[in-house]
Amino acid sequence: MPPRISLALTLHNHQPVGNFGWVIEETYQRAYLPMLEALDRHPGIRLALHYTGPLLEWLVAERPEAIARLRALVERGQVEVLGGGYFEPVLASLPERDRISQLVRMAGAIESLVGRRPRTAWLAERVWEPDLPTSLVAAGYAATIVDDAHFRAAAIPEDAMWGPYSTDDQGKLLTVFGTEQGLRYRIPFRQVDEVIAYLREHATDDGHRLGTMGDDGEKFGAWPSTWRHCWGEERWVDRFFEALEANADWLATTTPADWLAANGPLGRVYIPVGSYAEMGEWALPPDESRAFHETMERDRAEGRPEARWLRGASWRNFQVKYREINDLHKRMLRVSDKVAAMAAGPVRESALDDLLRGQSNDVYWHGLFGGIYLPHLRLATLAHLVAAEDAADRALGTSRAAEVMDLDLDGRAEVRLADAGQVVTVDLDEGSGIGDWDIRAARHALTAVLRRRPEAYHEALRRGTDSGTTSADEGASLASIHDIVRSKEAGLADRLRYDDHERRSGLVRFLPLDATAATFGAGEQADLGDGLAGRTEIVEAGDGRVVTRGAARIRTAQGDRQVEIRKAIALGGDRLHPTLTVAVTVRNDGEGPLRCRLGQEWSLMLLGGGGNPSAWYEVGGTRRAHDGSGSAESVERIGQGNDWVGVAVEGRPTPAADAWWAAIETVSNSEDGFERVYQGSSLLFSWLVDLAPGAEITVSVQQAVRVDRDRASGPGAS
Repeated sequence: MPPRISLALTLHNHQPVGNFGWVIEETYQRAYLPMLEALDRHPGIRLALHYTGPLLEWLVAERPEAIARLRALVERGQVEVLGGGYFEPVLASLPERDRISQLVRMAGAIESLVGRRPRTAWLAERVWEPDLPTSLVAAGYAATIVDDAHFRAAAIPEDAMWGPYSTDDQGKLLTVFGTEQGLRYRIPFRQVDEVIAYLREHATDDGHRLGTMGDDGEKFGAWPSTWRHCWGEERWVDRFFEALEANADWLATTTPADWLAANGPLGRVYIPVGSYAEMGEWALPPDESRAFHETMERDRAEGRPEARWLRGASWRNFQVKYREINDLHKRMLRVSDKVAAMAAGPVRESALDDLLRGQSNDVYWHGLFGGIYLPHLRLATLAHLVAAEDAADRALGTSRAAEVMDLDLDGRAEVRLADAGQVVTVDLDEGSGIGDWDIRAARHALTAVLRRRPEAYHEALRRGTDSGTTSADEGASLASIHDIVRSKEAGLADRLRYDDHERRSGLVRFLPLDATAATFGAGEQADLGDGLAGRTEIVEAGDGRVVTRGAARIRTAQGDRQVEIRKAIALGGDRLHPTLTVAVTVRNDGEGPLRCRLGQEWSLMLLGGGGNPSAWYEVGGTRRAHDGSGSAESVERIGQGNDWVGVAVEGRPTPAADAWWAAIETVSNSEDGFERVYQGSSLLFSWLVDLAPGAEITVSVQQAVRVDRDRASGPGAS
């Protein structure tokens, strides 16, 4: 009998909360449906499939025949359907109660749809922390799939990675399978014969080895250039399945659950915190990420043993790398506490549903694909958290008092203001800038704007690298998406801009007298002062209002000037017509006159990318695209809004001010290559000032919001 081996293919199919329906339909036609059809053509091929909750909901609503097809595959024992967190959260980032809710909800949904309750859980982004066995076992799971990098981190020898291991936490036993890198990088990017030869090379006389390949189902047709390779004239998947069938005497296909039913684990393992190798690289700061990548590639090419021990940062480091991700994550934790405090019943269940949807992992990190850079996903996630918090506040009672608390868990206090129509957070350590401004009735996070910052992959643009994909033919290989560098438009390197401050709103700006709308909009206008990120203190707080005080040094042509800045932030209006007013008083404490342009900078997100006609500025009765730029002198009001979202905002400066606005655009990577992405718009109200020593000036901006309809629905909605 020849040496034998088994293969457990596991395909992970995911669509994020908030993704466009046409994107899901296209992916279904190019990847999900062809795989189901291929399994029907090859009934001898056994594998595991994982569909996340948002995708399952879409299939049930739009393609119920796919669910019926999947159930038939399960009933004849050809397919194991995996469970996991329903909305594909990174479990390690959640409170224990929410981990269980996500896991149990998915198990129940799978059982309802295909008739069998899953025992194997897919682990989102393979982010592992040692306490996960307790959560997974409590939710009814016996096994999960990690990365072979996890096994290396746990000192498992290379030859001993071909099979699962047992681990435990607090007395709860879990089996962990490791998706093998050699298989993951070969399937489907290398030729079929090479994959079969690789498996034959690792077969053994006793046949006790298992090769696990767990990876994205979208790479079988939906990733760039893969449809022709997988399903078109090259027929990679069918040829691979035919090769598996032809070699069935020594190469068996199986599923994780069936393998466990007949085989025990190879041994015991305790895995440290980690994910797959690329994730650790992406979580590093840009300079370190580039150095890590270069070192890893060099060591692999030279066959150096050090490559085995190289690991990047923890997934949690994204909360350090991106302020916006940390704010999002800590907001989610606060909302979770509020929902947990609600009385049981339909109102709480509705709020819990929104909370769980707001935990979908996609915008809690950024790597090869868009992640936090994708505004429609970011806003969709925030919309669910806004809805959950709104429901909880209405159930628990909303206080208009200014709450002083550590909102971002950095050890220092911020301020939260709230009423029936809005929630505003103020960062005392960053010039009393407004971080969150949520319009409750519209479920819209108005200040969810992303800062423009360096990324490691920007170096590829600067080097002028812009290559497409060379599709594979016989004897060649298809480039992995990890190796493809392409741009969706020319000249993106010239559009790289980096902000020198966080994109908060109501920021006090001191600009030179010769500053222009063009230099401000291009992101090249540095501030004259150090108050943008300066610490402030609370002077007065209460009843939807806070007054803060800080100091700044202003560098002018006439010399440095010390100033005191007092800022009063006040909520007003009602649920459908909330107002937010920021009044700023600047006193010149210097020994000479202060001559400069004083401004209030507002960065708002109204989903205006691509010239979206629903998103607009309105100046002098004329609407303009929200992702455009412009200026106006001595304005008393300027409008902006999004008709689809159902929100309009009217800015009213006092006294009349010059207004400059420009789109905030990032250059980020995606499945389709480098692209320019609208992240919001910056609007500056400014006034020319000439302050004598000891003199002061007060300027204010009232932002008056109009909401077309209250999106709160369900039991208890107001």
